[in-house]
Amino acid sequence: MEAINDFLSRTIPFTEWPMFLLLIVGGLFLVFYSKFLPYRFFGHAIAITAGRYDDKNAKGDVSSFQALSAAVAATVGLGNISGVAIAIHDGGPGVVFWIWMTALIGMCIKFYSCSLSIMYRGVDSEGKVQGGPMYYITKGLGEKWKPLAGFFAVCGLFGFLGVFTANQFTETFMSVIEPSSTLFEMSELNWKLSVGIVLAIITSFVIFGGLTKIAKVASAIVPFMVLVYLIAVIVVMVLNAQQVLPSLKMIITEAWNFDTIVTGGFWGLVIIGVRRAMFSNEAGLGSAPMYHGQSKTDNPIKEGLVASLGPFIDTILVCTMTAVVIILSGAYLEDSSGIVMTLSAFETTLFGFGDDLLMIIVTAFALSTLFTYSYYGVKSLSFLTNAKIGKLYNVYFVAMIIFAAVASLDLVKNLIDLSYALMVIPNMIAVLLLAPKVNEKAREYFKQLKDGRA
Repeated sequence: MEAINDFLSRTIPFTEWPMFLLLIVGGLFLVFYSKFLPYRFFGHAIAITAGRYDDKNAKGDVSSFQALSAAVAATVGLGNISGVAIAIHDGGPGVVFWIWMTALIGMCIKFYSCSLSIMYRGVDSEGKVQGGPMYYITKGLGEKWKPLAGFFAVCGLFGFLGVFTANQFTETFMSVIEPSSTLFEMSELNWKLSVGIVLAIITSFVIFGGLTKIAKVASAIVPFMVLVYLIAVIVVMVLNAQQVLPSLKMIITEAWNFDTIVTGGFWGLVIIGVRRAMFSNEAGLGSAPMYHGQSKTDNPIKEGLVASLGPFIDTILVCTMTAVVIILSGAYLEDSSGIVMTLSAFETTLFGFGDDLLMIIVTAFALSTLFTYSYYGVKSLSFLTNAKIGKLYNVYFVAMIIFAAVASLDLVKNLIDLSYALMVIPNMIAVLLLAPKVNEKAREYFKQLKDGRA
């Protein structure tokens, strides 16, 4: 594991700059190229999500709300709870500012990528409608670009594993339950292995049921778990109201700290923010288009607007609240990272039982994330082979949950960072090249909306 970690830590820097340029520079281009469309029609996007513009006769398997819930289930999760803690540990409070900036750009990236997922839907070997980067690359750019789609799918076989979620859920359990003090005398390794096996079994019951079952479970769990988490965070902020503004001020001032001790200095700080933001809301990664491509709609612009809400919900709201709690509690000053830092923050600020509450929330987050990630992996393997073989990904996925439960955080973090950085490259190339097609559809849609025909 140390050898793998060493290889990953040496490999990731070579993939960071292409990822950074495509995600930030490419994303900024899309913001101006769209004339700020996702931000101007934010309210309209909420109305679409609420079902006011649903077409019951449209193709697809799930509603726009279910698609957004499923996509948010994969993003609003441990990335928001432990991912933010890792970012603050690696780069200090200022890194949160760069997470915000990446999320705002990510709203526009998701608008384009998820619009493309409807515009260029494909059909798998079983005749089912499919969407996602592999399909808008091959159908939008042409068959000669298929190797690029294949590269994305291969990286997805590793990037869409639930290793980070399984790892951080296990760490949460070990920190809160403190197995060593229980009646069951087992080594730490055996405890982690046991947690991994139980988590794998629970996940199996849902993921082998297919997309419809995943979407139904996710749409039921996600709104509730987000509400409980937000209420807990708001209670902490109200109880510590005097420290909220200073915490936000610290985020902004530290973001421009050119003397930061972060490796790579100021630009190292920015890259940490970009990397963690991408992990949190997955904008530019190409995962959300896989779900939104299944929505019951024939209008790509409506689906793109719905998808653009994801980074706002996930990062601007949830991540910010997590960051404020970590900062005002002083947990960011401790020598801890990941979920352990967030647990410490909640325990300190919620009368000593905040870590127990967070344990319950993390359980819901972890399960919903695992349910949705498995589907991404199935689609990747199905594209490379066929739909029948693609379903075997779930067996590999479940086995890796058990592995991740006993793996180190550094190994898991590096594996995900490398996979994500590589996946951004083919996806963003396709999105940037196909952006004019989306703008054409947008002009058509808003003309229809103005005439009352949308």
